[in-house]
Amino acid sequence: EAAELEERINKTKFSKEAREKAEAEIKTVENGTTENTEAYEKQAENFQNNEHYAAAQFTIKGMTCAMGCAKTIEKKLAKMDGMYNAKVDFENELATVEFDAEKIDKDALVSTVSSVSKSYSVEDIQLSDQAFSK
Repeated sequence: EAAELEERINKTKFSKEAREKAEAEIKTVENGTTENTEAYEKQAENFQNNEHYAAAQFTIKGMTCAMGCAKTIEKKLAKMDGMYNAKVDFENELATVEFDAEKIDKDALVSTVSSVSKSYSVEDIQLSDQAFSK
């Protein structure tokens, strides 16, 4: 995905400022994917057998782009202590997370999303002790 974006950027004439911003977003995608994978692998070894396993789905309002908004929120959620997996779907305004309920609660999820930007709001939080279907 990042290589394809970089190729498209190189073929298009952009101002220096626009090119630097686009390159920064490519790096965010590359780093975000790596960080999410590493965080998931680090914490996921025993999470399915964890008696405190919990999953949540919730709507995030106020996102305006997939790279800058959704990926930034996803990375912030993934870095929470006790988070096993975090995915943010920009098109559907939907976050799906798996976490240790001893370390993370509903308020922590809301405050983490809000800490990225005051323009984001969390709605319709659904909690479960089972994973949501993907």
